[in-house]
Amino acid sequence: MKKFTALVIILLAFNLQAANQPQLSPYQEIKSVGEKLFGRIASSQQELTKFPELMREIVEQELIPSVDYKYASYKILGKHLKSSTKEQRKNFTESMRHYLVRTYANALNQYKNQKVIYEKGTIKSTAKMASVNATIVDNNKPDIHLTFQMRKNKKTGQWKAYDLIVEGISLLSSKQAEFKGRIAKYGIDQVTLELASITK
Repeated sequence: MKKFTALVIILLAFNLQAANQPQLSPYQEIKSVGEKLFGRIASSQQELTKFPELMREIVEQELIPSVDYKYASYKILGKHLKSSTKEQRKNFTESMRHYLVRTYANALNQYKNQKVIYEKGTIKSTAKMASVNATIVDNNKPDIHLTFQMRKNKKTGQWKAYDLIVEGISLLSSKQAEFKGRIAKYGIDQVTLELASITK
């Protein structure tokens, strides 16, 4: 149960959309989009009971626009990024996006109206990177502590999440460790195909 709750939180963590308000702070982005995402899930419970796959559509529309999956994908590729072609990077990034949609949708299907508290914090106006802490509160269960790692887009000024740290464990670092060896052994194309097959 705790793993499911942690996953739910993960999804919660990556909500920072508000694309039409690029001047919002990282805290405001997370809080605003988080409330919108979970509000929609709450209002769609009847439909989700009949059509669980609807969650992927909700994730695509409400969550993914606020996730810097391209930057995260490049970080996962690490040293292999320079030796990859433009086409390989594009394909890997797209497969990673679909993988995230599937992962978040599965986790959010476990959502049972948990309470999320965002910590405001202080971030300099000139900052390009930021961390925002949050806590997931579930009745009769231990609190779960999260940290959203965010990056500011140079062109739009919008803050997006590229990593989520749950109870001290970085999702990005976990994926880097998971794919590093496989990319070195089998190549980017093979790992991209593996990712694509998981999302079907």
